[in-house]
Amino acid sequence: MATSGLYRRVLPSPPAIDFASDEGKKLFIEAIQAGTMEGFYKLISYFQTQSEPAYCGLASLSMVLNALAIDPGRKWKGPWRWFDESMLDCCEPLEKVKAEGISFGKVACLAQCAGAEVEAFRTNETTVDLFRQFVKRCSSSDNCHLVSSYHRAAFKQTGTGHFSPIGGYHAGSDMVLILDVARFKYPPHWVPLTLLWEAMDTVDKTTGQRRGYVKYLTLCTLICSSCKNESWVSVVKYLMDDVPHLLKSEDVKDINGILSILLASPPSSLGKFIQWVAEVKREQDGGIGISEEEKQRLAIREELLKQVQDTGFFKYIVNFLSSTLCCGRVPVFGGSGNLHEIAASICCQGAEILSGKSGTSGCSCGHETCVKCMKADGHKTGMVLSATIVKGKNEEKVNMLVPQSLMELCCGAPDPNNCSSTQPVGSNILTALLLTLPPETWYGIKDEKLQEEVQSLISMDNLPAMLQEQVLHLRRQLYHLKKCQENMVDEILPAPCP
Repeated sequence: MATSGLYRRVLPSPPAIDFASDEGKKLFIEAIQAGTMEGFYKLISYFQTQSEPAYCGLASLSMVLNALAIDPGRKWKGPWRWFDESMLDCCEPLEKVKAEGISFGKVACLAQCAGAEVEAFRTNETTVDLFRQFVKRCSSSDNCHLVSSYHRAAFKQTGTGHFSPIGGYHAGSDMVLILDVARFKYPPHWVPLTLLWEAMDTVDKTTGQRRGYVKYLTLCTLICSSCKNESWVSVVKYLMDDVPHLLKSEDVKDINGILSILLASPPSSLGKFIQWVAEVKREQDGGIGISEEEKQRLAIREELLKQVQDTGFFKYIVNFLSSTLCCGRVPVFGGSGNLHEIAASICCQGAEILSGKSGTSGCSCGHETCVKCMKADGHKTGMVLSATIVKGKNEEKVNMLVPQSLMELCCGAPDPNNCSSTQPVGSNILTALLLTLPPETWYGIKDEKLQEEVQSLISMDNLPAMLQEQVLHLRRQLYHLKKCQENMVDEILPAPCP
C-alpha cells in the first residue's frame, strides 16, 4: 500500500547541473583532467546522507572528519572508533539540533573539538576571490576540505539554511560541486561559484550573523582528545581555570616550586588522560601488519615526542618527577616497570578495547610477550608490542603499535632484557600540556626573574615548527572548548592559522 509523503525533489536546473547528467559528467571529467577533483575521492568514500532533516551540519562534519582520517579518540559501536552524527554533541545537545538545526559557529567549534585544524570565514570577513582561492587549493588536495553554509533560495531550491561539503571545482565554467548530504531531496550538483557566494552571503536569523565556509585540515596530534571525554574536559578546566589561580596564590621562587604547586593536587582524571592511544590489532585480523598510513602517523608522533623531549621544560619535569619517585611518592600520571611488563599491560588494555569491555577486571597478561621494532622511511619510529592475553580458559593474541621513544621513557636501555626505569611515564604529555597553556597564564608569578625564565621556556621562538603547530592547535582546542561551554562560539570563530 502506497504511503503519502515526499520522494525527492526535481533539481532546479538552471542554475544547478545534476552531477549524473551528461553535462555534469562532462564537467566532472574535465575537472579531473585539470587536477581540481583531488578532494572528491576521499569525500565520496565517506559520503553519507544526513539521518535527520536538521542534521545537515553534523552529517557534513562527520563526513569530512572521516575523510581526513581523524581518530575520534572514543568508540562509536563495538570496538570501532568512527565519527558519526550521534557523536557530535559537544557544542549543542542532539535533541536541540534535531529540532532547530545547528549554527555556523557551532559546526566550526565541533570540528575544532574533534581534532581538526579549522579556519572559519563569514562572508563579511572575506571576499569571493579569497573563497575561490580556497576552493582551488582544497579541490587540488586530498587533505583539505571545505564545508559551505548557504541558503537554498539562491539556487531556487526548497528549504532554507543548509550545510554541505564542496566536492570539486571546474575552472573553465567557474563552478563548484555541491555534495548535498540531503540526498533524499537533491542529488550532488554543480553550481556557479559566484552564486554559491551569494547563497552564503545571507543572514542566519537565529544568530543574526552571516553564513560562510569552513576549511578543514588534518593534523596528527600528540594528544588525542575529545570534548566528550570527561577526563579531557576536567583537564581543560584545571589548565584554564585552576592553574592561573594557583600561580597567583603562591610566592614561588623556582621552576620546581611551580611544578610542586601544579602537581600537588591535580584533577583525579589527569592520570587517566595521560595515556597513549595505540593502534590495536588481533592476531587473526592481520598480525603485525602496519599500513603506510599508520607508519606515517607514527613517524610524525615519534618526531613530536622527540621535539617535546628536547625542550627545557621537559628536563625540569623529568627531574622533578624522578625526585618524587625517589622519595617513595608515585605521581598520579606516572608508572614504572620493565619493557615486557609495560607491553603486557598495554596489550591487556588493547584486548579490552577490542572486546568493547574497557575497564573490566580478570584480564591476565604476560605469556609470550615480545617487542619488535617498526621502521618508516628506513628509521626506527615505533614498536609493536605483542602478547597473549589470558581470560579464564580463553587465550587471544593482540598487537599494539606505540612510538619507540614512548617506550624509551619507560625503559632507559634499548635491550628489553636489561631494563630499568629512568624517566616517569607521562612526562612528555605533561610537558605538552604545560606548553599549551596561554602565555598570560604565567603572568601571576610574582618573582620577575622566574616569570622571565618561564616565558623563555614556553616561547614559541624556541620550539621547532612541528611542535609550534601542535601547541597552537591545542591552545585553540582549549580556547574553543571553553567558549563552547560558555555558549559563545557563534561570536568568536576559529581564527585562521598563524
